[in-house]
Amino acid sequence: MKQLLNVLKYTLLLSFSGLLMWYAVRGQDLSRIGQYMREANYFWMGITVVLSALGYFSRAYRWKMQIDATGHRTPYWDVYHAMMTGYLANLALPRLGEVLRCSVLRRTSGVPVEVGVGTMITERIIDVLILLSLLGAVLLLQFDKFWSFISGLLSDKYASFARNETTLLAIALIGLALLVLTLFLLFRNLERLRQNALFNKAFLFARGLLSAIFSIRKIENKGLFLLHTVATWGIYYLMDYLAFFAFPETQNLGVVAGLAVLTFGAFGMATPVQGGIGVFHVMVQATLLVYGVSKEAGIAYALVVHGSQTLLVVLMGGISFVVSMIKSGRVSRAVVPASVTVATPAHVD
Repeated sequence: MKQLLNVLKYTLLLSFSGLLMWYAVRGQDLSRIGQYMREANYFWMGITVVLSALGYFSRAYRWKMQIDATGHRTPYWDVYHAMMTGYLANLALPRLGEVLRCSVLRRTSGVPVEVGVGTMITERIIDVLILLSLLGAVLLLQFDKFWSFISGLLSDKYASFARNETTLLAIALIGLALLVLTLFLLFRNLERLRQNALFNKAFLFARGLLSAIFSIRKIENKGLFLLHTVATWGIYYLMDYLAFFAFPETQNLGVVAGLAVLTFGAFGMATPVQGGIGVFHVMVQATLLVYGVSKEAGIAYALVVHGSQTLLVVLMGGISFVVSMIKSGRVSRAVVPASVTVATPAHVD
């Protein structure tokens, strides 16, 4: 039953992506979109692919620094291959990659899953803060272009909330009451729970998770960590900006437009759908519309950029998956003889 629900969930997400892709090209001249894609200058796309690869190397090193800070010294290439395997998995099943890369790292380097998950949560928190900062910068730098859209959206939301104020208040009070009741029951039965093996395992996992999240304070070279963070997002920006030069309709856009595409495209990639398919394309197309780029040119830009990055992840992630599976197999074979060697003298005695 659980497997069936998972299949239905991922099918719905893929259908949602397909629906968004249909929405992005609905009513447009498909032949014109194809012409834009055929006539694109792929020299610039080649540069963005190289930059993207460098960004993955930098991001993996940043994750390694976080893991090292927990006391688990891990080879760089184990971290890199685990990360790329996770990115590959995200193309098939959204958010599977986050779990898979921690599992792969445990099998290849012995890093506990809670440590991998904790450092990954810290990584995501940092990225969200950067993304929100970029959003603020875009809205400030392009106030006239975006304010009318944002203010209209906020006014609609406010009106909707105002109409349902009583319902929302009731839901909030019920939620608060359930939270208080849960905490009360947990505190009242704490001693009994401590005798439960499953509870103790969950408690230890949560403690290890929190320790990994806050291990960022123990990073040895915080300046280098900051440098890799800036380099990673700087590369993301250059990828989107240099791709402008591949298309006649976007080659005259400025640096702030590149920042806007990076920001809203990143929000699209962060949605829980396979590889950001559909959502990324709609977000980028809508952003380019603000700068006077036609829908056909905007979707062509999004298709080429997303397509080139997806192919790169398939290539690099595929290699990393094979390497990780080979190494995890070697680790397993190395553990078995060691256990046999220890057990043999006991039988002799």
